[in-house]
Amino acid sequence: MLVKLEDPVILARAVELISELVTEVRIKVMEFGFSITAMDPANVAMVSFKLPRAAFSKYETDTDVLGVNLDNLKKVLKRCGPKSALIIEKQDNMLNILIEDRVRRNFSLGLIEVESEDKTMPDLEYSSKVVVNSPDFIASIEDCAVVADACSFSVKDNTFIIDAKGSTDSARSEFSGDEAEIKAENCKSRYSLEYLQKFIKGSKLAEKTTLNFASDHPLRMDVRTPSMEMSFLLAPRVEIED
Repeated sequence: MLVKLEDPVILARAVELISELVTEVRIKVMEFGFSITAMDPANVAMVSFKLPRAAFSKYETDTDVLGVNLDNLKKVLKRCGPKSALIIEKQDNMLNILIEDRVRRNFSLGLIEVESEDKTMPDLEYSSKVVVNSPDFIASIEDCAVVADACSFSVKDNTFIIDAKGSTDSARSEFSGDEAEIKAENCKSRYSLEYLQKFIKGSKLAEKTTLNFASDHPLRMDVRTPSMEMSFLLAPRVEIED
């Protein structure tokens, strides 16, 4: 296996984000490209990442599975500069990573056995789909994190609302059809801001963020660019109110 990325920034940022949810993953190397699907240890969140073959300038590989420690891979990918090219080659049980810049730098990482079942992102049905500008969505989640540890996503009369309430404080953002693409029934669900604050790092990679949700159902969040796809699944926080 030997592949080359002229712009490794997307891969570096994705690995950094995924490493906040899990420490070890299996990278599937397929004819169509790289893919990672993993669930966090608490079984609350799931992430899927796809880097298509077209993103690579060289792609010489058969089907393979690479077990990697994400913390170690993240540290190596951070060594890439803005004009670096990245070559990844599997040799025996090692992953050789060459960073091509003014100086050629080489790293070797040992591949590991990752004991986990093959996972796929479930195909769920949703009553609501909202597409928002990523900067607006990021700001709304960060606003909510100031006052609480969870926030609600709701749709009411074709208005999308993100709001959070603490013991005394609150935050609220409203999106009309002018600020977002809303195809939704009236519904409401609550989600952990600890996870959403991690997910919005993925939103920084794309202009738009797509949200699929329903009352007390898992949230599916998607960000896509021509060079990558990233999806997140987050269980709802269901609490009994007095």
